[in-house]
Amino acid sequence: MNVAIPPVMLEENGLTLSLPDGRPAYFNFYWLRDNCPSSFDSVTRERSFDIFHLSSDPRPESARIDDDSLVIAWAGEGHVSRIPMAQLVTYASGAPRPDPTDKKRRPWFADHYPNMARFSQRDLAASESAIASWIDALLVDGVALVTDMPDSDDGLTETANLLGQVRPTFFGAYFDVRIHINPTNLAFTAAALELHTDTPAEEHAPGVQLLHCRANSVEGGCSLFADGVAVANAFREQDPEGFALLSDVPIPFYCEHDTFDMRSRHTVIELDRHGEVEGLTISQHMAGIFDLDQRLLDAYYPAFCRFGRMLQRPEYVMRFRLNAGECIVFDNHRIVHGRAAYTAESGDRYLRGCYVDRAEMRSTYRALYNQGRLKG
Repeated sequence: MNVAIPPVMLEENGLTLSLPDGRPAYFNFYWLRDNCPSSFDSVTRERSFDIFHLSSDPRPESARIDDDSLVIAWAGEGHVSRIPMAQLVTYASGAPRPDPTDKKRRPWFADHYPNMARFSQRDLAASESAIASWIDALLVDGVALVTDMPDSDDGLTETANLLGQVRPTFFGAYFDVRIHINPTNLAFTAAALELHTDTPAEEHAPGVQLLHCRANSVEGGCSLFADGVAVANAFREQDPEGFALLSDVPIPFYCEHDTFDMRSRHTVIELDRHGEVEGLTISQHMAGIFDLDQRLLDAYYPAFCRFGRMLQRPEYVMRFRLNAGECIVFDNHRIVHGRAAYTAESGDRYLRGCYVDRAEMRSTYRALYNQGRLKG
């Protein structure tokens, strides 16, 4: 017995059809013509069809379902589109395209160090599945430790390039965390460094930071890390009005020296498209003078300070010693980091760092996923 295929209903600006599960779905004619599979170059995968060049509004001469595709003959063009039903199902709801990197974040606390994901640099360099697991840890936990690092500048570059391209900042492509004679940043001294995210003075601060420890024989200098997602989620629960201020009101950041004057504005708490906490932008030594309405500051400053004190509570701060040959890799928009003071004369402490954008890291993960080399 043959099953009748429901007809395609042509309307003024689009058409309605039944999806394979029986649900009706509407599609705009412009969208259907623009996203015909023939609109994309098979080699570059870029769109090769330019809808701006159509001489008239796209309108079907006919439309029908044939096997697993919608077949449309376009009036006045002599062009026929054959659009797979699977593509129509993906875009029928108007929701964003599914993204394998859109993973639920896992908050962590002060006791996270023994459970922190660890990867050998040699394994990462040799295995795409290891790279995928590494990126997965960075997407979910926001932090991971790479061990067995080569004691060379190239070692850091090779590791960063497994995620994407090294992303320069106003400090350059790389930076050396050691004592400088004329420091341009508090990190380049032996003083304690408060919990912060890096380079908030940039309009778009880099997303992933790599800190390669080349030497660490000093007394003190314990590394401090905290999960901004864990702290901000708790702050949202305990202080919803303060949370609203810190996630809605942008504040100024700056970094000014002889050869640069960087300025930006960011909210302290960042939300993703789902309304969930994505991370933080915070740095006391790069915070500008708050040029906000003074009556707004009556509420903002107390909330800002309540959150800052919460960020430093012992139950959130992971403390550990970063050893030579290790590279701590973390989401610079989620993980706040700092350092205890150390005695400069007691030994040598040298960290070399660089950044990769989160978009680069996510691109690498998606490429592996699209090639079927990992599961989403």
